[in-house]
Amino acid sequence: MIKIFDTTLRDGEQSPGCSMNLNEKLQMAKQLERLGVDIIEAGFPAASTGDFEAVKAISKVLKKPIVTGLARCTKQDIDKAYQAIEDAKNKRIHVFIATSDIHLEYKLHKTREQVLADIEKYVSYAKSLTDDIEFSAEDASRTDLNFLCEAVEKAIQAGATTINLPDTVGYAMPAEYAHMIKTVKENVKGIENITLSVHCHNDLGMAVANSLAAVEVGAEQIECTINGIGERAGNAACEELVMALKTRHDYYHKDTNINTKEIMRTSNLLEQITATKVSPTKPIVGRNVFAHESGIHQHGVLQNKSTYEIMDPSMVGIQNQENIVLGKHSGKHALRSRILELGFEIDEHNLEEIFVKFKNMADNKKNIYDSDIQALMLGQLNKGSGPYQLIDYSSFTSNGKESKTIIKLSNGSEIIERVGSGAGPIDAAFDCMKNILNDQFSLQDFAINSITAGQDALGETKLSLRHESELYNGRGLSNDIIKSGILAYINAVNKQIEA
Repeated sequence: MIKIFDTTLRDGEQSPGCSMNLNEKLQMAKQLERLGVDIIEAGFPAASTGDFEAVKAISKVLKKPIVTGLARCTKQDIDKAYQAIEDAKNKRIHVFIATSDIHLEYKLHKTREQVLADIEKYVSYAKSLTDDIEFSAEDASRTDLNFLCEAVEKAIQAGATTINLPDTVGYAMPAEYAHMIKTVKENVKGIENITLSVHCHNDLGMAVANSLAAVEVGAEQIECTINGIGERAGNAACEELVMALKTRHDYYHKDTNINTKEIMRTSNLLEQITATKVSPTKPIVGRNVFAHESGIHQHGVLQNKSTYEIMDPSMVGIQNQENIVLGKHSGKHALRSRILELGFEIDEHNLEEIFVKFKNMADNKKNIYDSDIQALMLGQLNKGSGPYQLIDYSSFTSNGKESKTIIKLSNGSEIIERVGSGAGPIDAAFDCMKNILNDQFSLQDFAINSITAGQDALGETKLSLRHESELYNGRGLSNDIIKSGILAYINAVNKQIEA
């Protein structure tokens, strides 16, 4: 059985613009539990107060997965990690230090002997706090193999129960990565008693291939993220790895604990939370994966799906047509039932609020779909999140004339009202927001999409704002695309303030 270690909430969140607030992280963690991942890396507790609080909160609510916090080889980091995970039913401390010569010289300014001493000292210290310890040799794929074996053996002697050998910068090719794994397995004393893990980045497009190559030579744990998000080009994509092992079981003869029918829902949830759109051709979860444009392909699929489809869409939770679940005559109990089925928790107070919004939506939409309800619930989760909140707006536009938009916001007890102008109402709205925020943000990307099909679909705006050197993604949802644009802008600004 291959263990799936999900680092969406730690390494994945480091993608530019993909930061999540506490409520979003909790919802994502619960969905990862439903997906069936074995280990959830909930964050880097020493990195910030927000990360610490998120890891602590996640540790309290999850029942099945192991919850782990990342820590450098320092006492302060390890203490923070343990304090964050101490309430978890199943807990792990994940300790790392770089082992490649280039990292030793230019980042750590340490000798190999000093690094070996740090491994022994800090893995032992982590072991004194909890039994389950993972050690990662950062930049393992560019580390001298003899020294890598020394470092791994030292970590095992100090008490590590999982050894992770990352391709930190996405440099390795599948054959050489497999050779590294095989060399460690054949030359390290005690390796047979631990779990060997791999963590691959996608800079050269090899993250999934490298991970699978490692599985072929004995790796037992794969570290990955939903939709492949992560620093630079991202991490190995969980959904691609899992479905490769499942679809080609005849080749790998390996299974995972993943409930593949939850893959699409998990992907969609992350896409909505981070306001980062998945490419249409993204393997497994892209909208074109099970679409056939070519006449030859269409003919073949109509005769027998296996001519051009190697997976059944239902395996990953894709329905032929999204189920219409509710309408304007649906009652509160039906709504509550569907909310719970979609993996959200809701109390009576929030149910009353969401039911009013649901009824308002139903007045404007003939049918309510799962994705509509998911969008409503994410909006409810983030209600009141961040200092800026929209009170009201009005927009004026006509053919051939400059548009005007007036926006009224609250910032705590302060009420702010400004006017903006532009080539259209949305351009004017963004100009107004720039006036409110004194030109602190610049728009980098902007897109409007419909949540579901039909002219009555909810409009979803996704945008990216740059503040100094950082990107912040925002998402807004409304039947009114001007309002959804304003909400997306506010959402991104609030993320910057809370970061």
